Amino acid sequence: AEEGIVAGGGTALAKASKAIENFSSSNKDKELGAKIVYNACKYPLKQIAYNAGYEGTLVLEKVYENQDKNYGFDAGAGEYKEMVKAGIIDPTKVVRTALQNAASAAGTMLTAEALIAELPEKKDKAPTPTDMPPDFD
Repeated sequence: AEEGIVAGGGTALAKASKAIENFSSSNKDKELGAKIVYNACKYPLKQIAYNAGYEGTLVLEKVYENQDKNYGFDAGAGEYKEMVKAGIIDPTKVVRTALQNAASAAGTMLTAEALIAELPEKKDKAPTPTDMPPDFD
């Protein structure tokens, strides 16, 4: 392993966000950037919990307040546990690189004069049984 492993399931990023929780700077752009990274680091854990049918904000709070860096939420089992011992891990290099790339993209957006983006396509609602073709059986 090149750089080792960290607790998976969004745990490592959520715990790492504590390092910048109270970041302050005379440079307001840096402060804004730190706040964006702080919030973004907590998002994967919340989203994994939501996707598994749990209240992501509550899961995040419980994981965040525990001092053990490997304490996280096993969304598959619906249990809080020591993630590394449970085999729920992420390669450190992957997590670090994703964070660096996200920070770089955020920095580019903060310093850009303008951004161009596509609006998401509006998706029609799923067809109801009455919308099905007549030969659907």
